[in-house]
Amino acid sequence: MDFRDFEQRARLAFKEIPAGYRDGVDGLTVSREAPTHPDLPGVYTLGECLTEEHVSDFGSPETTRSVIALYWGSFSALSSENPDFDWEEEMWETLTHELRHHLESLAGDDALEGVDFAADQTFQRFEGRPFDPWYYQHGVEIEPGVYQVEKSWYIEQLWSETEYAAVPSLTVQWKGERHRLPKPDVMGDVHFVLVRGLPVEDDEAVEVVVVRKRSWWQEVKRVLGTSRAQILESEAWVERGSEGP
Repeated sequence: MDFRDFEQRARLAFKEIPAGYRDGVDGLTVSREAPTHPDLPGVYTLGECLTEEHVSDFGSPETTRSVIALYWGSFSALSSENPDFDWEEEMWETLTHELRHHLESLAGDDALEGVDFAADQTFQRFEGRPFDPWYYQHGVEIEPGVYQVEKSWYIEQLWSETEYAAVPSLTVQWKGERHRLPKPDVMGDVHFVLVRGLPVEDDEAVEVVVVRKRSWWQEVKRVLGTSRAQILESEAWVERGSEGP
C-alpha cells in the first residue's frame, strides 16, 4: 500500500471511531517515518499517542490533549518482511491501541503501559536477552493467576519445594478441560513450561509458569533487585487421555 492510499484509509478509519472515544484528541498525523525501538533492532513503532498534560487535579479532554501518529514507513517495512501482513487489520489495531493510551491518560490509568512493557519483555526473552521473569504479570489478567500478553497465555502456579516434590505431574486447565503434563525435573525459581498438544491457534502459545514460593524476606530481596532468580525454560506435551471435567 503506497503512502497516499494508506493516509486516506487511515483518516477514514479515524473518522469512523465514535466521537466520544476521540474526546481530547486533536487529530491524526500520518508520517513516512519508520521509527525503530531504541534497544531492539528490527522492532518498528507503528504508532504513538502524543499526549500533553495541562496542569489540573484531574484528567479531562480539556486538560489532556493528544495527537495520534501513524508511521507508514513502519507498516511498509513490516509488510516487506511478511507477505501475509494485513494493512487494514494492523491499521485498526494500532489506531485503537493508541486511542486506549489517550483514554487511560484521561482516567489516570497506566494499564496499557504495563501491557506494552510485557510485550517488550517478551521480545527480549525470545531474542535471548536479559528480561524481567515476572513480565507476564504486567499483561491482562484473565482470571487469578492467568495472564495474556498478545497471543500468549501464562498460567502461573506457585509451589514450595516440598509440594513440588510430592506431585507426580503438573495439571493445567485450558478451555474448561484439565490436562496433565510431565513435571520438569528441576523446579528453578521461575520455570516457563511451553505446553504442547493443547487446542490453540497456530500463532497462540500457552505456558505454565512454575514459581517457587518465597519467604517475605526473599520477596523483599527480589523486589529490591538484590537477588537473582534462577530462570528456566522447557516444554512438555500433555499426556494422552488426560482430559477431564
